[in-house]
Order: sequence, then C-alpha cells, then structure tokens
Amino acid sequence: MEPVEASEKRSVFGKLLLEHRRAAGWTQERLAEASGISVRALRELERGRARAAQQRSAEVLADALGLTGGEREFFLTVAKQGRRRNPALAAQVAATCALPAPLADLSGRESELEQLSAKVAEGGGVVAIVGQAGVGKTALAVTAADRWRPDFPDGGYAVDLRGMDDEPLSAGTALDRLLRALDVAPGQVPASESERSALLRMLLEDRKVLLLLDNAADEAQVRPLLVAGPDSLTLITCRRTLAGLEGARWLALEPLSDRGATGLLARIIGEDRVRAEPAAARELVELCGYLPLAVRIAGNRLATRPQWSVAHLADRLRDESTRLRALAAGDLQLRSAFDLSYRAVSAGARRLFRRLATVPGADFGLELAGVVSGAAPADVREHLDELVDASLLQTTAEPERHQFHDLIRLFAEERFEAEEDPAARDIVLAHLLDKAAGAAELFYPKAPETGRFGSRDELARWLDVEGENWVAAHRLAARKGWHREVSALAVALHWYSDGRSAQKPWLEIFSLGAAAASTLGNAGDEAKLLNFVGWAGSVCAGDDKGAVLTHRRALDIAVRIGDRVEETWASIYLGQVLRLIGENDEAFEFAKRGYELADELPFWDGQTTARNMYGRALLNAGRHTEALAVHRAVLSDAERLASDTYPGFHQLLKTLTLRAIGDVLGGLAEWREAAGHYRTSRWLAWEGGFDGLEVISAIREGRAWREAGAFEEARECLTLAVDLCTAPSFNAWREQASAELALLRK
Repeated sequence: MEPVEASEKRSVFGKLLLEHRRAAGWTQERLAEASGISVRALRELERGRARAAQQRSAEVLADALGLTGGEREFFLTVAKQGRRRNPALAAQVAATCALPAPLADLSGRESELEQLSAKVAEGGGVVAIVGQAGVGKTALAVTAADRWRPDFPDGGYAVDLRGMDDEPLSAGTALDRLLRALDVAPGQVPASESERSALLRMLLEDRKVLLLLDNAADEAQVRPLLVAGPDSLTLITCRRTLAGLEGARWLALEPLSDRGATGLLARIIGEDRVRAEPAAARELVELCGYLPLAVRIAGNRLATRPQWSVAHLADRLRDESTRLRALAAGDLQLRSAFDLSYRAVSAGARRLFRRLATVPGADFGLELAGVVSGAAPADVREHLDELVDASLLQTTAEPERHQFHDLIRLFAEERFEAEEDPAARDIVLAHLLDKAAGAAELFYPKAPETGRFGSRDELARWLDVEGENWVAAHRLAARKGWHREVSALAVALHWYSDGRSAQKPWLEIFSLGAAAASTLGNAGDEAKLLNFVGWAGSVCAGDDKGAVLTHRRALDIAVRIGDRVEETWASIYLGQVLRLIGENDEAFEFAKRGYELADELPFWDGQTTARNMYGRALLNAGRHTEALAVHRAVLSDAERLASDTYPGFHQLLKTLTLRAIGDVLGGLAEWREAAGHYRTSRWLAWEGGFDGLEVISAIREGRAWREAGAFEEARECLTLAVDLCTAPSFNAWREQASAELALLRK
C-alpha cells in the first residue's frame, strides 16, 4: 500500500480513482501499464494535486479498470465536475451568481475607488460600502470588482441580498445560490444555514475569489456568507453601517458633490448642454439630491430627448407631489426620479410595471409577466425591454428574467394601489398555485409524462426556477384565507417532496396545508397532510418525537372517518419514527399493520414503502431470512412493474431497497456483499440527487468495509459521509460516521 502524506487533500475524483484501483487489487504500476498513463500522473490524480483527469484520460482509465454502465458514467461525471472546478475554468461558473457588468459612465467616484483600492491592498478580508439608498453603492462596487477581476483568478461571484424587501433574501437562500454556482448539485445543498455556510467555506478555502454581496439587510444576513482568508475579498453594499461586523473595513459613501453630480450629468447628456445651462444643471442635480441613481435617470431622460432644455426638466422636478416619499432620511428626492421614468414609458409598459408588483418572489420571467399583464408574449417582451431601458426594471444573470430594484418595487406597489383594481393582485397568485399543483402532480408514481403544463422535466425545472414565487404564493394564500388552494397544493406536493427534503420549507408548506384542510373540515386531506407534516418533521427537522405525535393524530382521524389509505400510511410512518426513538415493539406492530393494510394499495403508491418498512421490522426482530425475502421480492416486483412508473421514481425505490438488503446482509455478517449493495445504493442516490440517502448508504458501506477488514475503503466512505452530513436532520448520522472513523483510528 502506497504511503500518503498527512497534509495531502485528495480531490473527489482522486478518491474515486483510488477506490476503484484498490477494489481491483491493482498497484499504480499495474494501472499505468493497463491504461498507458504514467505512474507519476496517477499519483498526482490520486493525491489531489491534479483535480481531475482530462476527458480522454478519464475514458482510458475507465476502460482499464473495466468500468461499465452506471459505474463508468459516474466515474466520467466526477472527472468532468473536477475539471469544471479547476480555477482555470472559473469563467464557466453558473450565471446566477456572475458579477454584473460595470457602468461605462461612472463619474465622481475617483476618490472612493482609490480608497477602496487602498483598503483591498491591505489584504483581502471584508470591505463594506455603506450609505443611503440611491447613493451609488452598487455602481461603485461593481466598477471596483470589474477593475480587480484579474487579481482573483479563481472567480468572482455576486448575490443581491435584497435588504430593502419586506422579506430580504435569507442567508440560507443566498448560500444555496452560491453553492449551486460552485457546482454543488441541488440535492446535495444542505438544509441548514450553518451547514451551508460551512460547506461554502470548505469549497473556497484554497481559492482566491471575490464575492460581492449587494443590498445587504444587516450583519446577521451577511455573516454566514463571508469568504474568509487574506487572498479573497468580500465586498458588501448596505444602507446600514454594519458596525457589528467583526473584522470589516468600511467606506461610508456620501452623495456626490455638486461637481461630481454635474460631471455625471455631463457624461450622460454631453458637456455642451451642461455648459449652455450651468445654473439649471446645478439645480437639476440638487433636485436629484446628488444621488447617482436619480441623476442617471434624469440624465437618460434628457439624452433621449435632445429637444428638451435642462431647465425644462428641472422645472418638472420642482413639483414635490411627483416625488417618491422617503423610506428613510435622505431619500425624499427619489420619487421624482422614479416617477419621471415611469411617466416616460408607454401605457402598456406602465400597466405591466404596476402589475409586476403583485409577483410575490424576488424575480420573474416572461411567463409571469404575461400572466399579470394579459398581453401577448411579443408585447410583453417589448414592454419589459422598455422598462429595463427606463431603469424601472433590472435584468438578472439568467436570460429573460427580471427583477425590481428594492426602492422601485415599492414605487410600483404605490402605482398599483393608486391605479389598479385590487382584484388584479390575485391573478398571479392563482396562476402560481394552480401551476405548481399541476406540475407537482406529475411526480405521482403513475402520473403521465405530460400534464396540463408540459413534460415532467420541463415542470421540474419550472418548480425549481419559480420556487421562490410559488412558495411565497402559498404562504400569501394562507394569509388571505384561500384554504382550498393551500390544501390542494400541499397535497399535490407529496411525491415531489420525496428526495428533495433540503430544497424547500416542507414543514411549513405541509403545516399550512393541514391547517387549511382542518379549517375546511376536510378530514381526509387533514389526515393525509398530517402524515406529510410528520414526515417533514422527522426527515427535514429531525423531530422524531414530534413526528410520532403528528402521525398518531393522522391515524386517529383516518380510523374515525374510515380512510384505509391514510390509516395505512400513518401505520407505515409510525413504524419508522417509533423505531427511530427506540420503541421497537410498537414500531414492529405498526410496521406489520401497515404491511397488511398495504395489500389494498397499488404497488407504486404505497405498497413498496410498506413492504420495505416491514422488512426493516423483521430485521430488528432478528428474522433475517424473512426480511431478506421481503426486500428481494420488492426489488423483483419493482423490475417487473418498472413500466408502470417513471424512471426517477423507480430509481428512488431501488436506492432504498438495495440499502435495506445491505442492512440484512450486514446482520448476517456477509460484509463484503453488504458493502456492494450499499455502494450501488449510494451511487443511485448520487445520480438521482436524493437528499440524505447518499449519506446513509455511505455510512453503512463504510461500516461494512470496516467489518470486512478493508480499512482504506471504510475510511473513504466514512469521510465522505461526514462531509455530506450538513443538514440539521443529519446530526445523528454525522455522529455515527465520526464514531466509525474513530474506531478505525484505534
């Protein structure tokens, strides 16, 4: 066995290559001979000094190792991901967190740019640009980031934290976006904020990156996002001083000077026009409060209307009734700038602008813009472009998606209240709730490939992209008393939530649905949704005792109304959660009850879960042969009936059942065979992005290898498990993996 230096950190691909080589029982020399790749190159790959092999080299290694099917695909995929994480390819980072393009005509901020450069020269860390709304914090930060981009070869990232929203972007959501930009698969993004933060720091600890956190709300929102280390820089913009942010350096950005504001105006409309009307120019920038945003909007208005005089525009701005009311001291002048831009666009664009204020999430695409406006797609695109040109909307890094600046969204809300029928506010809510329910229904085991709104793949992407909007719509509908819609959406999301436990606030979603069903007096849906609440409480929140109480409530209701389906599901769930809290005898009785009742359910709609749960109960009772027969029968039936469901659901069942078979084999001390089943389950979980399942299989595979005496294989699996244990509900699994690793050190 080759010695490994203690300080070395293997890449993911390096670990996988080493795992396959050792599983084959080969030395590096033998693999080099079989593949034609030098021993030195293999050593560099395995030790992590090279992140991953190039495509052709990875294919040659796969051929030499005899990898086929899923194993080969997994091997090549990991190699590809390793190459994407190479710093030399940082430009390929996901566009959702790309640095915005700088303004071409930034003016009056030369001194501040020099001050920022001096602070950065002191060595990385955190620099906060603070000041009032509209003062130009973002413009300055983006310009500075663009100037320093070559100094951060490992990438530049940006997140708008939307600190002025009623509900600012949570740190957890911002971390989710950053982790996805760093190629973390959606199913592997941890559920908790602290674990996401730890994962971000781990991924960036050896990289030299620039992170722009724009429009921060407060210190608590920012702290989990900070990229530490002297070689990286976190640049923050915020209206607040962020005085409680430890280790930060600040630049307090004030409004432009008279000269700076006039200079900015001149760059937009031309020096000649400013020289022709110097007094009017000075009055205009004063009416704009010397705030760059207001000056820029006013200047753009003049630039597109060369027949207007500067005095004419200044005269129009004197009317205070056209100005945006201040949200905080110093912001009174913004109303005039926003209102001027609003009145300059067409009637159709104004209507779209007002109605976009009803979109509940942070951003939106052409679809939701069309829903709120009722216009044809071509007209919607034209109006969106017009609003962007007028600085009333911003484009996002994702094509064809837009968002409001935080203050302009408030202005749009005011225009909606003043000019629209309040009933129009419900149009987008109804659409989001209806489409989310229709999309989620495609994930039921026997749902057709195409539903009312498109294919399963299309709607999976829609549920992801519009997740912030439909979750917000569900929450808002609950506050409005739309009990029927709230309950219906929660019911529809049952199977979609499987394998996605870390991606949405499921406990809240299902709890709102259960409360709505109760209010409606719909006992059947209440029992169903209480079972979902119990699942979310156990799987997502780690509250197994609370889950037991919730499932008992569901069972009581189901028995009272004679709902055999929900009685079955409550029994299945109770068989699981009672076992988790150590109530094994009662858990067995419920698992057996669910198994017997499940004969009335279709195979894919509950029978699979009930049978596997009963197999686990038999294992706990020491009845290994019976347990193995139950699980193998499930696997056999799943293959026989695979055409009755869609591939993703079939893959999920195989993941769970193979792991269960591994458990029984482990109970029989057939450790190497058990490890093989766990490994296949782990790979299926990784491929499917099934939340948490990869962790469990990795722990159990590691334990099986340890029992089999294959200590290096055990160490690799258990280290992976620790690294993946990020969600709060994974705490017990993290402890298990750590305990197993500790046994290896003895």
